Amino acid sequence: MKNIKPPSPQSCTKLPLFRIGKDSRGHWVVQDETGLCGGLFVDRIQALKFAMFETGNRPQAIVMMPGVFELNISQPPARCVVPQRQVA
Repeated sequence: MKNIKPPSPQSCTKLPLFRIGKDSRGHWVVQDETGLCGGLFVDRIQALKFAMFETGNRPQAIVMMPGVFELNISQPPARCVVPQRQVA
């Protein structure tokens, strides 16, 4: 039987997706899909700079949210689920 190394923590955060939008008070909100990273920003440019930095300058990993987008810190963060490999 082979030993399988568990996935590294970085494998869950390798390709983060960030959402950007405006909250009901006019602040710009940035939050990743897991709820582990994000914040409130005064303007769109700073929100985009933060998201671009966090995604490794990958604009395709940033989604602009229409309507009101509130920063949600009340729910526990989503867990990364990595499928287990079956070894014969």
